[in-house]
Amino acid sequence: MAKKPEIKQILTDTTGKLPPRDTELEEIILGACMLEKDAYMNVCDLLVADSFYDPVNKKIFEAITTLGLNQRPIDMMTVTEQLRRDGTLEEVGGAVHIAELTARVYSSANIEFHAGIVAQKYLARRLISFAANVETKAYDESNDIEELLQETESQLFDISQNQLKREVTQIDPVINTALEQIQNAANNESGLSGLDTGYRDLDKITSGWQNSDLIIIAARPAMGKTAFVLSMAKNMAIDNNIPIAIFTLEMSNVQLIKRLISNVASLEGEKIKSGRLTPEEEDRLNSRIRTVYGAPLYLDETPGLSISELRTKARRLVREKDVRMIMIDYLQLMNATGLKLGSREQEVSTISRSLKALAKELDIPIIALSQLNRSTESREDKRPVLSDLRESGAIEQDADIVCFIHRPEYYTRAAQDGEGNNIKGLAYLIVAKHRSGGVGDVKLHFISKYAKFENWEEGYDVMQQTLSENKKTIESRMNHDTNVEDYMDDTGVNFISNFPSMSSPLPDGLMAPPDDVPF
Repeated sequence: MAKKPEIKQILTDTTGKLPPRDTELEEIILGACMLEKDAYMNVCDLLVADSFYDPVNKKIFEAITTLGLNQRPIDMMTVTEQLRRDGTLEEVGGAVHIAELTARVYSSANIEFHAGIVAQKYLARRLISFAANVETKAYDESNDIEELLQETESQLFDISQNQLKREVTQIDPVINTALEQIQNAANNESGLSGLDTGYRDLDKITSGWQNSDLIIIAARPAMGKTAFVLSMAKNMAIDNNIPIAIFTLEMSNVQLIKRLISNVASLEGEKIKSGRLTPEEEDRLNSRIRTVYGAPLYLDETPGLSISELRTKARRLVREKDVRMIMIDYLQLMNATGLKLGSREQEVSTISRSLKALAKELDIPIIALSQLNRSTESREDKRPVLSDLRESGAIEQDADIVCFIHRPEYYTRAAQDGEGNNIKGLAYLIVAKHRSGGVGDVKLHFISKYAKFENWEEGYDVMQQTLSENKKTIESRMNHDTNVEDYMDDTGVNFISNFPSMSSPLPDGLMAPPDDVPF
């Protein structure tokens, strides 16, 4: 007759105390699972095999779990047989010990309460082990303390997340919440239930960016991914005062702000870099830059940002700055520090899942830019599809919305397509996946010299407004200064005499409006 082995009491390293445990309750739970038909179903979401401190009890619960997963009956005989198949029956004390477990239990009425106690003991042991591990690594001076901090927070977050058990909710309060959101959208002049992006046709499809959504904006290089999110950030943070955070992994904060200034002031990027501005351009810069000061726009330029670092900073931004949306430029430059993964594809998959979990935890939309593979280049129309997402199919799976930026002009290098349609400055934001709504193409106007995306019908108005402002500034200066040389362009041509009127043809490089868009 096999005898149940004695438990080896393991002392903790730091205090010399025995770990938290209740082996008697563990045995009662096992006996109840074999005695009552539905007992296992009541505890399977609270306990795992590691929840049991006694190695014998752990092996028995593993056998019970195997039976449960295979939808087989759970009783003394089936558990004994499963242990025999696993080759562990003698290790746990044989069939006699299994019979003893069932003999000790009269009812499973309190099994959930008992399981909760065992689960708490297991959590306490995990925290003790976690703290001891952190202490050991902290004493090791070869470890980078910043990396240790990030790893520590990531592991602690995982422990806390594993303990969260969402209860089943009756439908009534959920209906009330949904009706409240519908009413708020109706009371909103824009009719949007989410954050206004400033792009009307996009908002018609999405009703604004929704809380807890992961939005992927993907494109091939040079399509304008960063320009698009900066244009959107300008619309939201500067024009509508919505707090936004941008994590830029590719550029420095100063580089990003220079591009934003080019966008806001309608100044060419090269002139921003060189500082060679005409007097009227300086006036326009000084006038429009005032709108940027004080905007609730927060930047982070950490290179190689890890998902644990992002989680830490994002929580702080939401808590302290009331940030309502986060943008990441771009996903493939992130890493999963502290996690042991087999390949880059697995790492990107982990990052993607973590971003979705973070959006849900913080209850804000997260926008992540992503690269596309070269498959688009081999197609005749160059139009991207979901399978073009680079490095991981998990991005497509995890995202609530996937958008592609496509500019036909980039590939044709012409102002018209093969059918004679005007494509100068034309950009499509292709909503290819929308978990809670429709898909479609959003027509936008890309002004390359300013790295700016506008609503299609407004793109031309922006150019004419800039020309009009320049003309008024010059005329004002001419009233006080008759030195014509001050108003010569870089080629020596008189800028005043060549300045176009509102009805004049646009100079080279500016876009001609379509027939159905009046000035």
